[in-house]
Amino acid sequence: MNWLNSSVLLAAIPATAFAAFPVPLLLQRHGRVTAAVATAAVMASCLALLLPLAPAAFAGGTEIARLAWLPAYGLDLSLRLDGLGLLFCLLILGIGLLVVLYAAWYLPASDRLGRFYSILLLFMAAMLGVVLSENLLLLLVFWELTSLSSFLLVAYQSEKYESRIGARLALAVTGGGGLALLAGILLLGHIAGSYELSVILAAGERIRAHALYAPTLILILLGAFTKSAQFPFHFWLPSAMAAPTPVSAYLHSATMVKAGVFLLARLYPALGSSDLWFWLVGGTGAVTLVYAAATALFRNDIKGLLAYSTISHLGLITLLFGLDTPLSVVAGVFHIINHAIFKASLFMAAGVIDHECGTRDMRRVNGMFRVMPITATLAIIAAGSMAGVPLLNGFLSKEMFFAETVTYPQFEPLGWALPLFATIAGMLAVAYSSRFIHDVFFNGEPIDLPRQPHEPPRWMRAPIELLVLLCLLVGVAPGWTVGPLLDAAAGAALQAPLPDFHLALWHGFNKPLLMSVLALAGGVLIYAFRRPLFAWQDQLPPMHPRTAFERFYRALAAGARRNVARLDNGSLQRYCALLIAFVVLLGGWAFFSGADDAGGQPAGQAADEAAVGTLLVLLLGALGATALYRERLLAVILVSIVGLSVTLTFIRFSAPDLALTQLAVETGTIVLMLLVLYYLPARNAPKSSAPRLIRDLLLALLSGGGLALVTLRMLAAPVDTLSGFYLQQAVPGGGGANVVNVILVDFRGFDTLGEITVLAMVALASHALLDRLTLIAPRRDPDGRAWASEAHPLFLSMLARLLLPLALTVSVYVLLRGHNLPGGGFVAGLITSVALVTQYLANGIGAVQPRLPRQPVRLLALGLLLAAGIGVASWPFGRPFLTSAHGHVRLPLLGDVELASAMVFDLGVYIVVVTVVVSVLSGLGQLSLRARQPVEEA
Repeated sequence: MNWLNSSVLLAAIPATAFAAFPVPLLLQRHGRVTAAVATAAVMASCLALLLPLAPAAFAGGTEIARLAWLPAYGLDLSLRLDGLGLLFCLLILGIGLLVVLYAAWYLPASDRLGRFYSILLLFMAAMLGVVLSENLLLLLVFWELTSLSSFLLVAYQSEKYESRIGARLALAVTGGGGLALLAGILLLGHIAGSYELSVILAAGERIRAHALYAPTLILILLGAFTKSAQFPFHFWLPSAMAAPTPVSAYLHSATMVKAGVFLLARLYPALGSSDLWFWLVGGTGAVTLVYAAATALFRNDIKGLLAYSTISHLGLITLLFGLDTPLSVVAGVFHIINHAIFKASLFMAAGVIDHECGTRDMRRVNGMFRVMPITATLAIIAAGSMAGVPLLNGFLSKEMFFAETVTYPQFEPLGWALPLFATIAGMLAVAYSSRFIHDVFFNGEPIDLPRQPHEPPRWMRAPIELLVLLCLLVGVAPGWTVGPLLDAAAGAALQAPLPDFHLALWHGFNKPLLMSVLALAGGVLIYAFRRPLFAWQDQLPPMHPRTAFERFYRALAAGARRNVARLDNGSLQRYCALLIAFVVLLGGWAFFSGADDAGGQPAGQAADEAAVGTLLVLLLGALGATALYRERLLAVILVSIVGLSVTLTFIRFSAPDLALTQLAVETGTIVLMLLVLYYLPARNAPKSSAPRLIRDLLLALLSGGGLALVTLRMLAAPVDTLSGFYLQQAVPGGGGANVVNVILVDFRGFDTLGEITVLAMVALASHALLDRLTLIAPRRDPDGRAWASEAHPLFLSMLARLLLPLALTVSVYVLLRGHNLPGGGFVAGLITSVALVTQYLANGIGAVQPRLPRQPVRLLALGLLLAAGIGVASWPFGRPFLTSAHGHVRLPLLGDVELASAMVFDLGVYIVVVTVVVSVLSGLGQLSLRARQPVEEA
């Protein structure tokens, strides 16, 4: 496999997941089976793309695929596949396939399964992005996407209060940790000089010696600890158990909560091997391990017990990475594998019990071994693995943990402390596992179950059977089942040769074995004497972190509402006053604190009669519009004079492209304002009182005077511009003689893409607003005038019929010539928009409504896809995003023709601009049509 093919395969894994996540939603009309099969096909396709890359990862190699995005800022779409990434990809995709099969039988037919599977695929794609990212900034983007998509999964049953609360809690905690992670990654990139993992992992000594190491480590750990539910950020995970069981089985065993420990493993070579790492990571993991294990023992809800056991095992993995030895890292990676296997099977078994019994309360669900013996046997084996029973996979990683505590050199004076702590933690794990087994499957008869339990359907149990079989196979023969994968993943985490260790069921009689025996016996005794413990626990004051969070959230929301009420009271004058005050203060500080520029004044241009005349016209138009703003029509005319003066100014300074754009914008704005005037009263509100007039005058003087000072300062200072670069590179670099258009579609194409995206958002917002207005607006205004009229000016109507085809022809001409002469997609879109608005103004909605789309989403999507798609097309050629190409092509009859890829980008801009105006016209047209309907008599 050559480099190009392997890189393409690697990039295709997350690309396939992201591209295909809407497919189940589109196919749900064909039935739940079709949506499930489509989801499984997407996961299987990603797995098929991964498998050819696996041999290199097993051999210790690292495959990197890089697509240039913003190389100047250190942000590239770079992906990395090594042993650690391969392990997590297999967990994400393998357990994901089992969850899809399980969910198809678990979730009711009445559910919107297409929506569920689409969100599940989106989450899977985000997780694949996290574990495959080579660039840390890219990893952060996927990290936040996992928080958002998991929020949608937890809140899938949004009609339930618990689901909404759990989703909000998870998003708040993990989102807050994501902000801390952002700051930590920025500091880490600053220290290492790059955001690429290849550079960061090789710069460990320099990072640990840097003065910013401590804050960087703390911020990154906050992101990891919140994601992996470490104490004191653990409380969101039990609340997230309100999600359907397939979500819990996927998010809380193999994917979301493992993202935090994945980050610890990934960044261990750069951030580990320090005392601060040991105390923060090891201490947090130790507290979480014991606290969550003790809490799990007292939970009555099956998923609640499993949730706290998950937190405890995540604490164990965190503690293993915190112990900071090569073998402890190997043990941590091994337990990631084992925990994903047995915890996914346990969650699915808990879901089966809930599905068949109608409740998860262990005080009611008893004696299930008699009615569902197969499920009970599977769950008992998985719970035994969770407890660390021999012959099961959990026993092996627990033994490695015990062995590390015995030989750990950090506590030489108190060498017994860490093994004792580990043994107590093992006892607690056995105790809550024993409670799960005894209370659910034995312990007498069931009590008032909502349903009569029985074995689940065969295919609903199949994923549990496969996972339990893996527990047995890994526990009995770890060397040939999981050994190569563990070696590859642990080696990638260490970025160093592996320590000497042997995966085997029997290592002889030693201290770790004695600790295992004590843990098993002690755990059984703890559960046997549970009644005094439960009585003692009932006497403790209640601790509800979720309640505390809800109170904090409500107090925060109430404070925000009070602040908003003070600022957002519906007064336009107050909004303007606050904005102007902020701008004046900030501008004044910048004006008076800036250093005086050394050097001479820039060369200016002498004022002549034309310039002075244009300035006087602009001043008269502005003053007239201000003085006569209550006369709406006169104010609009005077505003148009101001815009025309600005256009003449651009012409004066030899900027025909800007002048053409300004003229088109001004024409379109004025025509739209004339159209909207029909829906407003003839005059504005009555005159304001004298104090308000004085206040408004002072605000106007302050804002105008401040802007005048800032403008004077800018014009008087010598400035080195980039104009020379653009003039020199427009033709050779962008393939166009029109420098302004080349800047927009090539040099600053990313900015233009962002601007048309904002325009698309404006179009959607205006469409929604006018659509809502159509339902609630009265058919007559306060003056008794109808909102719509059948009468239209005859002369304007006749003129518009001729102008429309002419304007459309001109707009196409301007679009095609824009790369070399004044024009372009934006100006062409404005010309088309003016023609449509004029047609509407002259002939009413009946003339244009049949040609306007009711839903602008498709046109907006087309425009954005054209603009972004031509940018993505540069990637296969190894060029950064939005890199344009140009050249000459000889065509029959036409001869030599110059073509540029920027034309496609310009076409996307044209479509978006036209769609914005079309959306407004369509909304106003619906309002007019409603006004023509007969008014019902009361």
